[in-house]
Formats: sequence, C-alpha cells, structure tokens
Amino acid sequence: MPKDGGIGASTKRREDIRFLTGKGRYTADINLRGQAFACFLRSDVAHGRINGIDTSAAAEMPGVLAILTGEDFKEVGGNPTGWLVQSRNGETMKEPKRPVLAHGKVRHVGDAYAMVIAETFEQAQDACDAITADIEELPAIVDMAAAVADASNRVHDEISDNIVFDWGWIEDNRAAVDAAFAAAPHVTTLELVNNRLSPNPMEPRASIGDFDPGTGDYKLYTTSQNPHLSRLLISAFVMGIPENKLTVIAPDVGGGFGSKIYHYGEEAAVLAASKLLNRPVKWVCDRSEAFMTDAHGRDHVTKIELATDMEGNFLALRTETLANVGAYLSNFATCTPTFLHGTLMAGPYKTPHVYVNVKAVFTNTVPVDAYRGAGRPEATYSIERVIDKAARELGLDPWELRAKNFLTTDQFPYTTPVGLVYDTGNYHATLDKLGEMIDRNGFEARVAESRARGKLRGFGLSTWIEACGIAPSNLVGVLGARVGLFDSATVRVNATGNISVLVGAHSHGQGHETVFAQVISDKLGVPASSIEIVHGDTSKIPFGMGTYGSRSLAVCGSAMVKAADKIIAKGKKIAAHMLEASEDDIVFEDGAFSVTGTDKQKTFGEIAFSAYVPHNYPLETLEPGLEETAFYDPSNFTYPAGAYGCEVEVDAETGRVEIVSFTCADDFGNVINPMIVEGQVHGGVAQGIGQALMESVRYNEDGQLLTGSYMDYAMPRADDLPNITVDHSCATPCTHNPLGVKGCGEAGAIGSPPAVVNAVLDALHRGGITHVTHIDMPLTPSRVWAAING
Repeated sequence: MPKDGGIGASTKRREDIRFLTGKGRYTADINLRGQAFACFLRSDVAHGRINGIDTSAAAEMPGVLAILTGEDFKEVGGNPTGWLVQSRNGETMKEPKRPVLAHGKVRHVGDAYAMVIAETFEQAQDACDAITADIEELPAIVDMAAAVADASNRVHDEISDNIVFDWGWIEDNRAAVDAAFAAAPHVTTLELVNNRLSPNPMEPRASIGDFDPGTGDYKLYTTSQNPHLSRLLISAFVMGIPENKLTVIAPDVGGGFGSKIYHYGEEAAVLAASKLLNRPVKWVCDRSEAFMTDAHGRDHVTKIELATDMEGNFLALRTETLANVGAYLSNFATCTPTFLHGTLMAGPYKTPHVYVNVKAVFTNTVPVDAYRGAGRPEATYSIERVIDKAARELGLDPWELRAKNFLTTDQFPYTTPVGLVYDTGNYHATLDKLGEMIDRNGFEARVAESRARGKLRGFGLSTWIEACGIAPSNLVGVLGARVGLFDSATVRVNATGNISVLVGAHSHGQGHETVFAQVISDKLGVPASSIEIVHGDTSKIPFGMGTYGSRSLAVCGSAMVKAADKIIAKGKKIAAHMLEASEDDIVFEDGAFSVTGTDKQKTFGEIAFSAYVPHNYPLETLEPGLEETAFYDPSNFTYPAGAYGCEVEVDAETGRVEIVSFTCADDFGNVINPMIVEGQVHGGVAQGIGQALMESVRYNEDGQLLTGSYMDYAMPRADDLPNITVDHSCATPCTHNPLGVKGCGEAGAIGSPPAVVNAVLDALHRGGITHVTHIDMPLTPSRVWAAING
C-alpha cells in the first residue's frame, strides 16, 4: 500500500481548493498600479501588401497614450523557431523573420500590424477602429498542394518558394524501403487528412509588461507553459533585453495543450510599450482573437503505404506528408512534423523498413505548432488507419494482425528503423488487457441488439506508442535543436523541517503541486502538507524548460529526486556527527536517520534544525544549511504505450455517430497518483474524440477563417462523450529515470482518433456498406451520410 500522501496514493489535488473556489490568480486577474491597456489591430485579409497606415485620427482620441506599428519594430529581432531542420538534399531549411508586428506584408487573417495603448481597454479598442490602413490584397495561399506547385505566389517574398524543408527520415533507408515495396506480395495504400485544430484552452492568452525606469528591470506576466523559454527568446533573439534584467512570471495558467509553450509577439510588444510609457501595459486576448492568433495544431495531408506478405507480416512502411506550418514558423513548428512525427512511424511494431518524407509548407493561415501529442497523434493515426485497411484487404482480424507484428518483450531494448531506442514495453499485455475489459465475447450480441433498433454497431482498435521527455540534449543538438532539454529543481529544507521545492516545470492543469509533493514526501518522509511547490517565476526557480511533451515527472521529477538524494547524503553526514557514528552506518528511512543495528536515530526535522542552528555540527567539513539543486538531462525518451478500444453506433439514415463506450489499457510505467493519471487520460480522450468527430479549423479560398467562434467550431460537450474506462496495470517501468515513469498527459489524444474512425468504418462494413474504405476526420453526420450514399 502507498504511504499516505506518497507515491501511488490517489491524493486529491491540493490546487483545486483555490481553483474551485475562485481563488486562483491568473494573468488577467493581475492589475498593476498605473497600468494602461493595449489593443492590437489585426489584418482582415489573409495576404496583403501594407502600403500605408494612418494613425493620426486615432492618436487624437480620448485616452490614447501611444500607437505602435510594425515599422517601430523593424530593427528588433524576429521570433525564431527552436529547431533547424535539414532537407534531404542537405540544405538548411528556410527561416524568414517572424516580426513582433507585421510590416511590409500581412500574412494571415489576424496578423497584428498596429498596437494602441490607452488609459482603458475600451479607449484602445475605439482607437484601433479609427486607424486606416492601405493594404493591397494579394492572392491567398491556402491549399498546401497549390502552395508547393506555384512558386510565383509566395507567403514570404524573400525566399524562393513556399517549402520550408523537404525532409527524409532516415534518408539511408529509402533504397531498402523501395526495394521491399517492389518485392512485396501486398501493398495497402491510404491517403488521409489529419485535420487542423484550434487548441481552445479555457483561459485565453494575456500579458502584462512592466518596466522599472529606476533599475532598468523588466517584468512580464504572461500565460506561459514555459516562462524560461520566453525569457530566453525575448532576451537573445527578439528584444535584446539582458536576461538578468528580465523576469517572466507565469501565475496560474488555465490550460495550454501546447498553445502556451511558445513566445508570441504580444509579449514583446507590451514590454516595449511599457518602456516607452514608463508604466505597466496590459493586454488580454478575447476568444475571437484566440481563434486567429493562437497556434493551431495538426494539419497534415498524408499518403501512407504498408507492404505485407499475404499472412499479414509487415515488410515495410512508407509515408509522404505535406505539413502546414502556416504563415510563420512558430517555436516548435519544425520539430513537430519531423522528429516528433517521423521518428514514431515504426509504432509498437517490428516493421523492418520505414521511410518518412515530410514537406513543410508556408500558407496564409495561422501558424501551426505542437498541440497535445505534437506529431505522435499524426503518426499514430496514419499507422493505425492503414493497418485496419490492410486487415480488411487481407481478410485478417485487426487484433491478430497487430499482435503478430508487435515487438516482443525479449526484443528490448529495441532500435527502430527510424532511430529511436525503445527501452521497455509489453504491447501484448495491454492488448490482452483491453480484450478483457471490453467483453469481446459479447460483442456480436451487442451488434444484433443495435441492428434491431436500426443502428449499425462497430468496434475500433488502436495500439499506440509515444515518445515523451524529449532527450538527450547532446542528441537533439545534433538534430537541430537550439535549446537544451534538461530540467531542474531546488529542494530547500527550512530550519523547522518544512520544504520548498522550486521547479523548472510549469503547471497548467496537470496537478504538479500535488504530485511533486507526493514524490518529495515519499523520498524524504515528510508529510506532503509540509511541502510547497514553487513554479512559474524565473526570479525564484532554477532555469528549466517548462511543461510539454509529458515531460514533467520524467524530467523535472527526476531532477527533484536527484536534489533530494543530495539532501539525504548531506543529512547522513550531519547525522553521523550528531550520533557519533560512521557515515557508512547511517540509514535513512521513514523520515529518520538511524545507526544500523541500534535504536539511535535523529528525525529529519532534527537534522534540518541542526543544519541551520549548527551548535553540534561538523563545521570543519560541512557548510551549514540544507538546500540542494539538481539538473537532469535524460539519456533517452520515455515510451508509454497502450491499446484503446472504441465502440460506436451509427445511424445510417442521418450519418450520426454515437460513441457507446471507450476503453483504455495503458502502460505509463510507475504511476505516482492514479486519480490524476485517470483524469489526464479522460481529458486526452475527450480531445481526441473532438478531433475525430467534430473539430476542424476551416478557411475559404481567400484565406478567411470560417471557424472563428464556437458557433462555427464544434467542441465536444459532456453529452458527446461516453464513460471512459481506464486501466494502467500493465506497467513496464522506464529503465533510465529514477522514478520509472513514462508520461501520461498526451496518451488519450494520441490513441483515440484512430480508434473512433476505425470503429465507424467497422460499423459500416458490418452493415454491408463495404464501398466506404475511409472517411477523413472529422466524421460529422454530413460526411458519414455522404460516404454512405456514395
């Protein structure tokens, strides 16, 4: 049994006390003395040349303090992407400047080209409406294939075409893959779309810039998953502010799903405006702005081919993908479709040959970047859909086809054809567990019962793997990363024995304040209620790389463990002195330092007090105090995996899909808090169901956003979702981090879309509608009905 409040306990989230009682402190809640308010003027055309901007009338309006345009930021740097990717011909990718405010051209609807600062937000908004701009509308580039085919119309005039890079992975695999396909007895081909999504966190973005003219210090309060990265980018690339003069504070953050990892131009703009006016400047995004400025997710068009023999043994896999990056390169835009997507195309299978080609394409749309799962959902969807299609073509059971091609436990560690090294896993166990959970034997009876009510019932399977905690820094550096991918923690033991843990990771809904306290409680034997978790303020915490990619426990948690080990090691030295024993004879267990074989001991609190009141202390060999910092750079990714099952009913007359049940059998390695893990899976599955059935960002041919509100962009509601059954008992602990954890935050969004789509296709085929071999997401009633009716 887990200790109370320690590892393995389903402790309730301590942060929910303030969140559920309205006591949270979000950026929009912060109001600084003397603050002014900013409003941004945004383009209403997707592609246009800025011939002139007239701000004279707006400048005379009540309350207006200043107006800035893109011309005011021409001399500052651009917001860079975090990874430099090489094309397969050896050329470095194209990286045009992403300005703070657009100048010269606007490149998507919502592209900001002017900023008004006024005494009130309403005054700033009115003045924005009074600005007139001469913008010569140019033909919009929306379709990726057209963007590739026509180099004469370019999003960025300063580069030769609209292709960011043409990436091949692994290029040396291509000849062997092509040969395997040429000799294969059977090839299954599928063309599919991974639909563009809007992240829609509950809290829209917000930023407050605060410049102190007396010291030259800047503070930025902002909605960030990664405050240190924002500070680094603003300092080193965008504004040139000395890093030691800039503090970034991310208070409570109401969801992110990836969209708040990045630095956005509004953050730099409010800092510049604050310095100009010598007073704080605040901006809060509204929901309409969020739809047309928050980085979108997914948006791939893929052709995938699977070569097999007639018994279903996988021989080779090959994909070609067009990946939309939108109008500018966001911070993770280049690694998401490459190293977070292409390297996962082996899945949990022993396919001997794999080759992946990705062309990243500029279009006149909102920039696209990492969204929950970031590349892994795109890979999993392609693999799991083509496997189901192959099973149907070969007349094989999709369960058996997957199982016969799984890696087996004796093959670990396993180096995949696309360059990853899986350290451990048991994919047969999760598949078998799913079979137990869903009552496979009773499925045909449920099909008959549905048919009696005029409905078609189907079951969809998805077996997935992901790579979490991107690492190690020396490898990603070779692959083009411009940052390290470590994390950090400081464990500060106070004189009275309570503890402050300062962490580089940031929480935006994951429950870090609860789970991190559980880890330290278990490690040091101190009640979790005596442990405070500090995050989000770069002036307080050690340099860390934030929260994304299910890295919090695997990377930051490991740094915490390393720091706690240092605390224990120092505590043993202090205890040995106080107990007049050899350090080798001191054992630390259950919050006490004891001498082996005796009843002599000192509690953790006594040792802490002695460290700060060193009356009986080895001062000649040991410094006073009890505080340690550790940085942890993983040696490998972690590899969670699982098997998901979805059961649906389809109304053939209307095309409406109802999810009857959804079941998850996951391997997350060791689990710190089962309740929080279950909640993370539930949330991810809800987002995956949203993608599969209803969510899609749409543009017309002129680049106008057609889904700019919740009237047009459908989000899943409670009555769209079934009860979701979750199991994580088939654990194979990670072998290379001290907690044995693998990551759980993105799993639901990775495994669920193909399970839903496979279930709908299964229902149609069981109902005799065999001409439908694929339907692109989202499977709205109109799309399903149209497919049924040919």
